[in-house]
Amino acid sequence: MKRILAIAGLTLRAAIRYRLVAVMSIIMLVGVVGLPLILKDDGTARGFTQILLAYTLTLITALLGFVTLWLACGTLAREISEAQIQLVVVKPVPRWQIWVGKWLGIVVLNAFLIGLTGICVYFLLLWRANQLPVEQQVILRNEILVARASIKEVIPNYQQDVEQILKERLATSQPPPGTDLNSVKSVILEQVKARNQIVPPGYMRRWDLNLGFAKPFLTDRPLYIRTKFNAAVTNMAGTYTGMWEVGPPNTAQIMRRPMSLSENSFHEIEVPPNMFDDQGVLTIQFANASETALLFSDEEGMELLYREGGFGLNFARGLGIVLCWISLLAALGLAASSLLSFPVAAFVTLGVLFVTFSSGTLKQVVEEGGIMGVNHETGVTEEPSLIDSFAVKISKGILGLLRMVTDFSPIDSLANGRSITWSMFAMAFLQIIGLMGGIFAAIGITIFNRRELAGTQVSS
Repeated sequence: MKRILAIAGLTLRAAIRYRLVAVMSIIMLVGVVGLPLILKDDGTARGFTQILLAYTLTLITALLGFVTLWLACGTLAREISEAQIQLVVVKPVPRWQIWVGKWLGIVVLNAFLIGLTGICVYFLLLWRANQLPVEQQVILRNEILVARASIKEVIPNYQQDVEQILKERLATSQPPPGTDLNSVKSVILEQVKARNQIVPPGYMRRWDLNLGFAKPFLTDRPLYIRTKFNAAVTNMAGTYTGMWEVGPPNTAQIMRRPMSLSENSFHEIEVPPNMFDDQGVLTIQFANASETALLFSDEEGMELLYREGGFGLNFARGLGIVLCWISLLAALGLAASSLLSFPVAAFVTLGVLFVTFSSGTLKQVVEEGGIMGVNHETGVTEEPSLIDSFAVKISKGILGLLRMVTDFSPIDSLANGRSITWSMFAMAFLQIIGLMGGIFAAIGITIFNRRELAGTQVSS
């Protein structure tokens, strides 16, 4: 361990001497402190956090990611090309310890910068919060500067209904030859989901949310409904009226509140304390009083939020996940520089980042069944070719790897007051650093061990 720490110390001192690192660090600090002071929010708690948390943390992640890739690619590739690494490998230090030491040095530098900028953001957030109107400060403390957990209704198993309906249809009539049963199942699935998610005009939908083990801790505490819907037909006003009823049905305890809300936007409704029944079930009912059908999706339509912890520790765990991302980039850069020259390694790592940001395109390839996908002129799905089948398999594999990293979104969670639990942080550490970082480390160390370092120096 002393050897690894010694290499980490040398890497850290070398990184500090990089002008790019110093310049980007200054830009990052100026941006974190100056951006919220220059940009004006709309005076609401959400607009305030959108600028102070979402923008600053995104800026920190982007700048540190760029610096990390540049440093990770340069610190090893340049030492190899300039024959400086030979002064280290001739000593009784295994090459894997050199590689790990360099990675650890970059991680320590990033941890210091993330901690420093995180402290600036935290105290700037508290200072600016005191300048908001009193009612917005209350919203900020209850909805954003807090760690809130969520409860959703269990999504029904639609596949059983789909199989039953398909079985009944096949029993009464046979489909035409060449019919794709998977396409038929997809149509039936959408019909079944629509029956559960769509609320026609004059109809009501009910959600029963079980608080479970959280019930004893939620006595005398307010809860928050987070809802979102889409309208079948958009009206001129852009808002849709409905009656919300919360509490045990057919009791005097129930809360009734007519509201006119806009579509395709998240809305939060405060629920008075102790509105759940003796079994810890909170019943929510919505009666559609508008003139068009409204759709509440299973994924985003209804969610119950409650306070689980404080903001400070939640903010620290969010920064920890950001550090996991940056540490993965360090492993990626070192793995590339173990084989390639500095310019080529930088180009390759930037290409990997481009693929990461193109996950939407990869998802579209999977959904449309290939590169050709749907013919938008005819609306008919093209017959999948060999290239399409190969593209779908590759896209699924890449998306599976990317989800192990991108499924964790601390910036969105912090901006919405969502709880980042210790189990979530541990899972992020294991998947991002332990698994994905371990893969890049194994590749980089293997290449570095087998590479002929003396052969990189060209004699005149």
